[in-house]
Amino acid sequence: MEPMLQGAAPQAAPADLIKDSDQTKFAKDVLEASRTTPVIVDFWAPWCGPCKTLQPMIEKVVKEAKGAVKLVKINIDQNQMLAQQLRIQSIPAVYAFFGGRPVDGFMGAVPETQIKEFVGRLVQAAGGVPGDGADDLTAALEHAKQAVDEKDFALAAQIYNELLEVAPDNLPAMIGLARCYAEEGDAEQARAVIERVPAKDKGNSEIVAILAQLDLAELAKAAGPVAELKAKAAADPKDFQSRLDLAMAYWAGNQRQEAIDELLDMIKADRNWNEAAARQQLLKFFEALGFTDPLAVAGRKRLSTILFS
Repeated sequence: MEPMLQGAAPQAAPADLIKDSDQTKFAKDVLEASRTTPVIVDFWAPWCGPCKTLQPMIEKVVKEAKGAVKLVKINIDQNQMLAQQLRIQSIPAVYAFFGGRPVDGFMGAVPETQIKEFVGRLVQAAGGVPGDGADDLTAALEHAKQAVDEKDFALAAQIYNELLEVAPDNLPAMIGLARCYAEEGDAEQARAVIERVPAKDKGNSEIVAILAQLDLAELAKAAGPVAELKAKAAADPKDFQSRLDLAMAYWAGNQRQEAIDELLDMIKADRNWNEAAARQQLLKFFEALGFTDPLAVAGRKRLSTILFS
């Protein structure tokens, strides 16, 4: 398949070009691997007829790309928590990851021509078109990401805005800019950027995470003072409503570890209270943090231990 990533057109396909994975290896097989090569993730199930039609076509197109992209297949029946975290509501569902983040995706069985277009966009976004400024675009996106990692959201927003002047439809730049505004507490600007995202990309997990972050910020404002809620929770550990409010108050005060700890303790005490409200709220926290955030990764492991021990 043409074009290819610069310097990444091996004669033989890599041994790990196509593999099966699960929620325990997702970080390594998808998130880490996508930092150097785009990774397509196909969520499927044995009972899904359209999945059986789609999967061979994806494998064919990936093989034709000769190492420009990789494919990871995940059976949602065996990885239900991962599917829930990524809000997989129907299958087949196909996500593309690059730079440790989801950048594109589609739902349902589509024609092979559309799969080729999908892979082509992914290769191009990863810098696979010589002479069209893709290298500069990739470098700028990496510079902005570094600024985000360093909590310099003003600089990152400036870079993303400059990128969008040149490439107004660049999804990673729109996602990055919306994330910067959300982190700075400018919900109006963040939502305005998300409004510019094409309808087909509105279900992108990064977009969903930002919207969850904005929604949580609004809800957390009404949680009440931490000291008062801590006193109520300490006086009656079974006052789960006060404990839920305390978790929200922690979140509002940017005490995210404390918020997660409180909800995990609630789940350990009574996982079914108020129709599993604590677990549902915890999943919203994870969603807002994003799939790769260390707090979310550690929190999901602790939740699994509680639920399945």
